[in-house]
Amino acid sequence: MASPPSSSSSLSYIATMVLIPTMMSFLIGFAAGNFYQDVDITWGDNRAKILNNGELLTLTLDKASGSGFRSKSEYLFGVFNIQIKLVPGNSAGTVTTYYLSSQGANHDEIDFEFLGNLSGDPYILHTNLYTQGKGNREQQFYLWFDPTNDFHNYSILWNPNHTVFYVDGTPIREFKNAESIGVSYPKNQPMRLYGSIWNADDWATRGGLVKTDWTQAPFTASYRKFDVDACVVSSSAGTGSSSCASSLKNNSWMSQDMDSTSQSRLKWTQKNYMVYNYCTDTKRFPQGLPPECSIH
Repeated sequence: MASPPSSSSSLSYIATMVLIPTMMSFLIGFAAGNFYQDVDITWGDNRAKILNNGELLTLTLDKASGSGFRSKSEYLFGVFNIQIKLVPGNSAGTVTTYYLSSQGANHDEIDFEFLGNLSGDPYILHTNLYTQGKGNREQQFYLWFDPTNDFHNYSILWNPNHTVFYVDGTPIREFKNAESIGVSYPKNQPMRLYGSIWNADDWATRGGLVKTDWTQAPFTASYRKFDVDACVVSSSAGTGSSSCASSLKNNSWMSQDMDSTSQSRLKWTQKNYMVYNYCTDTKRFPQGLPPECSIH
């Protein structure tokens, strides 16, 4: 995962705290999965715990190590939901993640990363998308609520036409399939879902200016209501395209698009809460903005 550009943590960027539109219909009413059945703890020893009969998963970071999990299954396209309650208080230097990723040097990846901050300053939601090993597509947002007070739903819609990031059902980012202009798109590599918490005080908070205060450790983030409606790829099925072909035809999310209401919500959210967009960073790309920026 690429390091983001530094950004201000000032609350003054958010001009108004108006009500967010309600959750989109295709995300309403999802059933919670069971973490015992759905994921494996992959690192961190006893810093990662599954509790409440599989309904809750907590990840903890201390000075020795962070922790993480990944889904047992691999997926090719679908809708992915999870609710997260982030580290409260002084979380500067910490990163809590939820993302999809394939493996290898030419991997695909769809990222939610929550960059901790000093008490009283807002978290920054850092998003990125890798295709064929190429990232550098960062967009960052403030949230319109305190993500440490309660659980909130973070969702990814991934289909052949576009990838959409949602917060409590509100779209915050869309990455369109731009293969027609030479931009690769994640469509052939099955991905697992991951979650983690780790120390990134070399870049996470104000570009690394604010370091982790280990007197505040341990830092704990909580996950619940993991729900996936997606094509599960068999481990023996190769690339996954052929194994998913028949099941994909029967899923509404396969052709889920952004209607005019969704487009309006997306534009409103980006106008009010976006704090960094790689597609406007001409200093970072002096030779010209990435080609997909022409359609986003």
